[in-house]
Amino acid sequence: MVKRIFFFVLISVLCLSAAGLFYFFSGDDGVSDKQYRDAFRRNYKIFAVDIPKEISFSGESVPLNVFYVRESLDRELLVNTYWHNKTVLLFKRAHRWFPVIEPILSEYGIPDDFKYLAVIESGLSNAVSPSGAVGFWQFLKGTAKDYGLEVDKDVDERYHVQKSTEAACRYFRDSYQKFGDWTLVAAAYNAGKRRITESLEEQAEDSYYDLLLSEETGRYVFRILALKTIFDNPTQYGFFLREKDFYPPIPVKTVKVDKDIKNFVAFAKEHDISYKVLKMFNPWLRDKKLNVKRGKTYLISIPEDDYTNYEDLIDDMSGDPIVFRDTLNFEEL
Repeated sequence: MVKRIFFFVLISVLCLSAAGLFYFFSGDDGVSDKQYRDAFRRNYKIFAVDIPKEISFSGESVPLNVFYVRESLDRELLVNTYWHNKTVLLFKRAHRWFPVIEPILSEYGIPDDFKYLAVIESGLSNAVSPSGAVGFWQFLKGTAKDYGLEVDKDVDERYHVQKSTEAACRYFRDSYQKFGDWTLVAAAYNAGKRRITESLEEQAEDSYYDLLLSEETGRYVFRILALKTIFDNPTQYGFFLREKDFYPPIPVKTVKVDKDIKNFVAFAKEHDISYKVLKMFNPWLRDKKLNVKRGKTYLISIPEDDYTNYEDLIDDMSGDPIVFRDTLNFEEL
């Protein structure tokens, strides 16, 4: 009799507990709207981003006191702060490619801020646009040839980071001779020198910030400014990356080629790498073979022997140019 009473009580308690849980978690009679809203506020937070008190592009001051200038920068800061996966990927790639791009800009006398044009043009990748623009700097075929790049069925130097950066620098230098203003040079890279010239004349203005332009060009410089601001102050905008999180620069050696290569698979094997790795490090080689014209010489990049050891590559990054001026402080987390 006692056992039956105990069993009955136990079953009753379990049934009541289950009913209580069902009541709490089901429908409008479960968690109240207030409980739900309180939990949401405790666990999910989004903040407006800080706008710097002052900012410049290539040494030229940005008029943040003008409401539409300030709000345009605010928009791009919000986009790049809360589009986390894209911005983190840009940080990672920048650590590999900024050390390649920065010295070339300096050699040509182009302000360092222009490296962010490659960031917004292609995401620091050999992208191909629907209009046929190619590479880090998104050159169209005609413009690429105008600025000294080889583009044919065997070779397309728009995919060559160093050579396409040099071509972009020549374009910037020509534009600066025309406009005498680096901000307008950046805008012209997007819209074209003719379009910017016509807009300046038609609207009787002399500043990018006072021009009414297409949405793409109107946002262009602000996208650059936003990424520059976030890259200069990553933790302020919620980005906490460690040194080992970045993609490391990979040491390469170059092989001088002045004769035809009949088969790149065989060429790759001769240098102890795969065909895939050969094409990864030389995306400007567009065919499975290379016809070399008389008097022409190419330098093909081959990764050094230790490229497969990722931990060694990370260790070797110490002393390399640092992407950020900010210091990671985990007390801020």
